[in-house]
Amino acid sequence: MRIPRIYTDQPLDSGANVTLEGGAARHLCSALRMSVGEEITLFNGNGGEFSAALTALGKSQVGVVVGEHREVNRESPLKLHLAIAVSRGERMDWIVQKATELGASEITPLFSERTEVKLNAERLEKKLRHWQQVAISACEQSQRNKLPMIHNAQTLNHWLSQGNDDSAQLKLVLHHRSDKTLAQHQAPKRVCLLVGPEGGLSDNEIHHAVENGFVPLTLGPRVMRTETAPLAAISIMQSAWGDMG
Repeated sequence: MRIPRIYTDQPLDSGANVTLEGGAARHLCSALRMSVGEEITLFNGNGGEFSAALTALGKSQVGVVVGEHREVNRESPLKLHLAIAVSRGERMDWIVQKATELGASEITPLFSERTEVKLNAERLEKKLRHWQQVAISACEQSQRNKLPMIHNAQTLNHWLSQGNDDSAQLKLVLHHRSDKTLAQHQAPKRVCLLVGPEGGLSDNEIHHAVENGFVPLTLGPRVMRTETAPLAAISIMQSAWGDMG
């Protein structure tokens, strides 16, 4: 049986007793029907992971004793920041989930001219918490021990004007009318990928991105959906410059 992996934001030290609550407790008790003494793996995003054993089971709480620390690093050598316009429905959840599984280290949700999603401050805050939980679940499943940073959502123009990602050695904006491919770039250690919404970025937005250091990028002759294009691009970059393939 595969040992369950659980994220907690609590400090973890070998020998410490920890209480897990909420979704983690329900998952271990109700979904997996685990028993006292069974083993799980804990991580808190600070690097590495801990073995652990269940010491008490309740409807809303689970007691755990923390075991040895394992210095396991499954992060890609390529630091990848995905900046993407917010999509409708569950598409954004899918993008956050799969980008996390593929090794993205940062994700910035953006609102562009053609973004169809409208959220007030309260709903946006709720969405951010939801996307953070989606990323946590993806890390648990994919065995990553560090969470991607989910930045606060903002307008594309504001993000570009405020310096976007100055640490990136290469900044790319997906643009199907470009003739430049990934093969034309040298391998960077840090890359920022900008992707538009369902209707694409406007010509003005592409121009603004280029003025701020972004290079237009095509993935080939076919036009992909907004939930497909970033995942295809990340996969290609991780294969060429990261740790896939």
